[in-house]
Amino acid sequence: MILAAATALLRAFPAETAHRTTIALTKAASPLLPAAPADDPRLAVEAFGLRFPNPVGLAAGFDKNAEVPAAMAKFGFGFVECGTVTPRPQAGNPRPRLFRLTEDRAVINRMGFNNEGMEAAAARLAARKRNGIVGINIGANKDSEDRIADYRIAFARLAPLADYVTVNVSSPNTPGLRGLQNKDELSALLSSLAEARAREPRRMPVLLKIAPDLDLAALDDIASVTAATGMDGIIVSNTTIARPPTLRSPLAKEQGGLSGAPLFEPSTQILREMRARTTLPLIGVGGIASGADAHAKLKAGATLVQLYSALAYEGPGLVARIKRELLECMDADATPR
Repeated sequence: MILAAATALLRAFPAETAHRTTIALTKAASPLLPAAPADDPRLAVEAFGLRFPNPVGLAAGFDKNAEVPAAMAKFGFGFVECGTVTPRPQAGNPRPRLFRLTEDRAVINRMGFNNEGMEAAAARLAARKRNGIVGINIGANKDSEDRIADYRIAFARLAPLADYVTVNVSSPNTPGLRGLQNKDELSALLSSLAEARAREPRRMPVLLKIAPDLDLAALDDIASVTAATGMDGIIVSNTTIARPPTLRSPLAKEQGGLSGAPLFEPSTQILREMRARTTLPLIGVGGIASGADAHAKLKAGATLVQLYSALAYEGPGLVARIKRELLECMDADATPR
């Protein structure tokens, strides 16, 4: 009841103000939050050499600076992904840059990798208690002259402090970044990170996060390159630059990446296509707001799922509901017909 009231109150604020307020309140409340109840063992998942207590994760973008991973785990997430973090701090794009499309249960953002930089994130990750699975999502600075070098620098600094690393080449809000999904550029980037990983004392799982706006030939290339470079998984997908004609909100024409309910179908279709091309574990992201949504992603080929946008509308109580509904879907699957 309290969480629902707080979520409703925060929606009265501009979207980015509400987000920063949420981070601040969550950070302050973290020591007082009880640990999440133990998950049903049927929800446990093994992937990337890690054991996840449940398959429902928090997507990157919520906790850009690794301020509240432990607190978010207490709401019941099976894993939390922080970031995107760049080597140097950057302010991101001018405000306003985050928009709620309430009529569409969607969000548009053009944040532009706003973050405090890898040193701030590293300090917080180093200080955390190593309980719960925490991933770190890395990117390149907007003004970087050598983006591959940026990824290597961020990887070397942050990988030892996390449980896995996600390589974000799919944000639509940094000019030219999505070009790194092209076969030659992607091969150079992932080969470089594979070399950097080989120098680490433990083998760090490395995942690639892709866009939902790719054609089938691009998916073929991604499957080939991730296999050749020894990547551990693929996150499908980031936000979309497409604007479905069904959008009703007057904010639908804002520039940036669209997430939330309208992304569910296109991202799930890309997930199916990616599953047909690779045996790597996949994380399904895009439009998840119920256990049925999570179940559909898993049926389409995901090993794990992530969500973020639905939290803006449902609040953190959504996580427990999704897990409960997911178990109901699993039970229905197991019932003889």
